[in-house]
Amino acid sequence: MDRISALRNVEDALSEFEAGECDLATMERRVRGVLRTYATEFAEQDAYRASGDEECEGVVVLASSPSEARERVADLTDLDRGAVTVDRVE
Repeated sequence: MDRISALRNVEDALSEFEAGECDLATMERRVRGVLRTYATEFAEQDAYRASGDEECEGVVVLASSPSEARERVADLTDLDRGAVTVDRVE
């Protein structure tokens, strides 16, 4: 997905929300999906969601491997890598 396509898809979701054709949760899911697809295709990496310590819970990073993802989360949160668990986002 290129940038223009991503922007069009986000615009479509916003337009449908404004027209009352979808609810807020649906619009959020669509926009999140567009952004995740764009980011992972652009970076050619996978998305990983962190869990474990409260400070990192829910943080999503792009990385080439789980160990790289743990390192990125640890850098963002100042946690020890060992305190971070990551799962690939499908």
